[in-house]
Amino acid sequence: MNENFAVPAVALVVAATVLVGAFGLRISRTTSDFYVASRTVGPRLNAAAISGEYLSAASFLGIAGLVLVQGPDMLWYPVGYTAGYLVLLIFVAGPLRRSGAYTLPDFAEARLASPAVRRLAGAFVVGVGWLYLLPQLQGAGLTLTVLTGAPDSLGGVIVAVVVVAIVAAGGMRSITFVQAFQYWLKLTALLVPALFLVLAWQHDGAPDHAFDEPATFREQRTVRVADRVDLRLDRPLTVTVSGTVDGRAHDDDRLELPAGTHRIEAGTRLTFAAGSAVPEPERGGDTDLSPSQAESRGERPLYATYGLILATFLGTMGLPHVVVRFYTSPHGVAARRTTVAVLALIGAFYLLPPVYGALGRLYAPELTLTGHADAAVLLLPERMIGGLGGDLLGALVAGGAFAAFLSTASGLTMAVAGVLTQDVLPARGVRHFRLGTVLAMAVPLAASVLVGGLPVADAVGLAFAVSASSFCPLLVLGIWWRRLTPPGAVAGMLVGGGSALLAVAATMAGFPGTGALHALLAWPALWSVPLGFLTMILVSLSTPSRVPPGTAAILARFHLPEELAEVKT
Repeated sequence: MNENFAVPAVALVVAATVLVGAFGLRISRTTSDFYVASRTVGPRLNAAAISGEYLSAASFLGIAGLVLVQGPDMLWYPVGYTAGYLVLLIFVAGPLRRSGAYTLPDFAEARLASPAVRRLAGAFVVGVGWLYLLPQLQGAGLTLTVLTGAPDSLGGVIVAVVVVAIVAAGGMRSITFVQAFQYWLKLTALLVPALFLVLAWQHDGAPDHAFDEPATFREQRTVRVADRVDLRLDRPLTVTVSGTVDGRAHDDDRLELPAGTHRIEAGTRLTFAAGSAVPEPERGGDTDLSPSQAESRGERPLYATYGLILATFLGTMGLPHVVVRFYTSPHGVAARRTTVAVLALIGAFYLLPPVYGALGRLYAPELTLTGHADAAVLLLPERMIGGLGGDLLGALVAGGAFAAFLSTASGLTMAVAGVLTQDVLPARGVRHFRLGTVLAMAVPLAASVLVGGLPVADAVGLAFAVSASSFCPLLVLGIWWRRLTPPGAVAGMLVGGGSALLAVAATMAGFPGTGALHALLAWPALWSVPLGFLTMILVSLSTPSRVPPGTAAILARFHLPEELAEVKT
């Protein structure tokens, strides 16, 4: 990619983000403006803002890489991400807005009148938020490194500084305009290049169906393997090797590798002739599926698919940066209309990444070997079109990718800062909210600088699994079941969310390597979500005396229209 075009595009996105945020600052005056934009955000603006913050770098870059590496089965990711809003619409959106809360911990305390439940909910919000922020910062660093060769930490620092400035200065009012603007920018950054890429593909004579036959190199290509990988060959393959294969060193040697599995060490360069089949690596892409997840999917694909569906369907409703937006709606009807609009907006967006994944299989199949499959979106304009047109389209995609980092990081920082201000700092108010904003970003920024890279899909999958196992039972039962008690809520969140956290952490650490237990831990939602619900119900039934007084009035406020609820309460 030509950095002479890409770097100005990224700088322009950053400058536009600051300017749009400054517009929101001009009309932010009260504490309510900072937390929930004074509950005056209409459905269309709110839907664009929600879509802008929800469509992170994992959506902008990662889904295309998933499709490139794993094939059309990976379309369950965008389906699940979109359908999660349907569940949110049916069960949560309207009642959550009528609760009158600012944050998820506010909702927990309003429903159960328990400081303990509030503190636990706050801990989960901060944990999920920080976990989601970390890959945004690391992804920004990686993108800037690819574009300019800058240090890995620089991109994350730029995102952190811009996001803290916008959120601290204008709060929810500012980031609402920023995220709405960035949704349309991200959609444009994928849609316009996709149109030109499809036209180029039609005139190029490439195969009509990317997945009907094994991927092949359409021209001679040299691939440098970044991490050690095992290649599985169904037939003999002739390749020129500079590096170590199967424990033997080679220096530009032409080898005929027999059918079977061959170990390629990190740093090895493989030169494939035009027409050669692309060998299949026995691991997932670096930012798509971790090695452990790829193995468990290969061993038990049906179980892995159902685990993914359940996590994405039910995890959306508990993501802190998504839920907090429904408190900005003027009333419950507006919240439901917002959710319907979000379904349309993110559904339109998710039509595009699979196009890049399929084209990447034809024009950049070597990315399955390098472990950088998410780079397909960034590389295809130059690879397929080239020249000035390819540079301009590549710059547009690069700007859209950076907008993805900024918009998601803004929403997460806002959600975490709200909880820190309400529950951790000694006083509330706009000044302490700004301090909470700095704290909300400082921890993941320090982690992104000090520790090694965490695969995006691991972090995102963990966030969805923990959210589905903890906040989903709390919200659904808190809104629809009058017998929920504080001990039941605490036990359910600890057992459900805690078990999901431990399961995915164990999987990321590589334990156990294979087998049924490995699959259970790699995709925990199928058992951790029911476990969270069951624990919450059983403990609540065993503590009937702990049902908070006034529960009937609270539930009436959740379910009745605002005017009737005010009269009834």
